[in-house]
Amino acid sequence: MTEPAYTRALPASELEPNSKKPVEINGKSILLCHTNGTIHAVSNICSHADEKLECGLMRRGWISCPVHGARFDLATGKAMNPPAKQPIAVYPVRVVDDWIEVEA
Repeated sequence: MTEPAYTRALPASELEPNSKKPVEINGKSILLCHTNGTIHAVSNICSHADEKLECGLMRRGWISCPVHGARFDLATGKAMNPPAKQPIAVYPVRVVDDWIEVEA
């Protein structure tokens, strides 16, 4: 069985608690979010408005789209309220040797 391919995305020290940073991995715009002591990697694009989520509000495990306020669960990508109906992609993430790595 092949080991998942993780890509180094960002030094862990550059993602403070309660912060987020966009990164580009394999042509995908991914948003790294550090909230509630956990690092999440999600699509940086809203499934409803096709807008970047990096400017959205992040609170207690969710992020909102800055355009229409749709919220997405950071752990599952599930749309939490209208107008979004479709989830956003979530990616496995780990920290190795003080680097945040994402499988994308």
